[in-house]
Amino acid sequence: MKRIALSGTLSSASYDGYRYSVCLGFSNPKGSEGRRTVEQRPESPRIDPTVFWIAAILSAVFVAWGIFFTNNLAAVFNAVLWSFLVPNFGWVFILSTFGFLAFSLYLAFSRYGKIRLGGQDEQPEFSTVSWVAMMFSAGMGIGLMFYGVAEPLSHMGAPPFGLAEPNTKGAAQVAMEYSYFHWAFHPWAIYAIMGLALAYFTFRKGMPNLVSMAFYPLLGDRVYGPIGKTIDILAIFATLFGSATSLGLGALQINQGLNAVFGIGGREAVGLAIVVIAVLTLAFILSAISGVHRGIQWIANTNMVLAVFLLLFLFVVGPTVFILNTFTESIGGYLANIIPMSFRTASYGDSAFVSGWTIFYWAWWISWAPFVGVFIARISRGRTIREFVLGVILAPSVVSFVWFSVLGGAAIDLQLTGAANLSELASANQPAALFATLQQFPLFWLTALIAIILVALFFVSGADAASVVMGMLSSKGNLHPKAWNVVVWGVFTGAAAAVCLLAGAIQGSVDAALVALQSVAIASAAPFVLILIGLCFSILKALRAEQLPTATPGRETPEPGRAASRPTGTAAPQQMSAENRDEQRGYRG
Repeated sequence: MKRIALSGTLSSASYDGYRYSVCLGFSNPKGSEGRRTVEQRPESPRIDPTVFWIAAILSAVFVAWGIFFTNNLAAVFNAVLWSFLVPNFGWVFILSTFGFLAFSLYLAFSRYGKIRLGGQDEQPEFSTVSWVAMMFSAGMGIGLMFYGVAEPLSHMGAPPFGLAEPNTKGAAQVAMEYSYFHWAFHPWAIYAIMGLALAYFTFRKGMPNLVSMAFYPLLGDRVYGPIGKTIDILAIFATLFGSATSLGLGALQINQGLNAVFGIGGREAVGLAIVVIAVLTLAFILSAISGVHRGIQWIANTNMVLAVFLLLFLFVVGPTVFILNTFTESIGGYLANIIPMSFRTASYGDSAFVSGWTIFYWAWWISWAPFVGVFIARISRGRTIREFVLGVILAPSVVSFVWFSVLGGAAIDLQLTGAANLSELASANQPAALFATLQQFPLFWLTALIAIILVALFFVSGADAASVVMGMLSSKGNLHPKAWNVVVWGVFTGAAAAVCLLAGAIQGSVDAALVALQSVAIASAAPFVLILIGLCFSILKALRAEQLPTATPGRETPEPGRAASRPTGTAAPQQMSAENRDEQRGYRG
């Protein structure tokens, strides 16, 4: 029987012949004593053949389908997704996404909020300031660059559900509220569910860092069989196509930036966007095979510096007071309307908005959940569930509020004052909206080049990080997959993005390319939303079996830096085998 059996101070766990060393001692990488750790140290980075080859072959089939039968691929997307799945099951995305937010907040404020993601005496690996700073970096990306101006202007020109007259102050307020709605609490609640599941079962239960392992309370040893492998394959598909959507959007925006600065490319030059994908994918591959991990860290830090500079520049030279007022009033409107916005469907009209914006966003965030979940889980070891949930939801949401207030606020002010007709342009050409806004302020060449560099660096670093996650999922949870494995998934991601744009290029329209990118995000998220729903039940079942951290009468509270003692012969939670965990921990059906 395949199991994870842990005992003693230092023991090994076996999973499909893949061994993990688990340390239950009191070493602390931060230097203080008394931290009980559960660390997985894989001895071999070899792949899981079933997960890797099935996922790789199906990905290759999709790429080949898009290259050789592009029109057929577009027709299938239109028939299956836009004519069947979205109209009939869009409510599933809407209802489940609000459910993820409600469930996350329940865990944070319930009695389970005190449980730590690790040993109960374990302290956070990173300081709160560093942890929050890394949350900020996770909140940045190609999506914010693409939609930071385009979304508020699009909603202002065509207010959803007819809530205001186009291009008025009322439309501007609705536009900002819906931009916040799509980028704040709801998406980060999705990430919180995935990250919490991975952190809890990896750091507290000592299980492999795989999505499938988080289903152990529900499935038992079946997580090691076909069901578990199917879950990991779906996680790979979600990550691949969610990342491909981001890369495609980034390539289209770089294309427009090159046109604005150098006069090359343009709205319909989708072919140039495909070339951009090829060049940046090659750059990522060279980075991956060279093993220059410090280079990726440098890219991430550079992204943050450039993004902050761009925000501060627009805040200072732009309508500063209007931006501050927009930030304040939009937060109030968002909080006041968050419940009705969360449940609006296409039942009473504006199906184009619901499917093209809200459902697309929820699907996109769901497809990104494995990638972002792994990141936030990795940096959150030692946090309590309450700290984790509130930090994950609130910190990046504040970044979104600031980002849209500055970029979107500056663009809206130009529209309201009549300085530029940007809403019409955003409706016709979303990738060009950012550069059209920057053109209205001083030092356009500098800010436009910074924007192009930002998108390119986000492309490279995002492809690297997503490919590492896919490599990990196809290598039995190994945190350091082989370089060739990472490169394979990077190539597939770039190829999938190029195939989507190719569908648009054949039809000669950037709009068709955007629809294709939306299609792959929704297609990959459709099955994975069921995985996330299942994770909620699995987490709750595991938490109900927890011995909650309470003071025990007659036992001294351990000094800071020292682990609490336990009666001789009593196993630590991490020492229980998968076979008897149900009995020992008292799982309830």
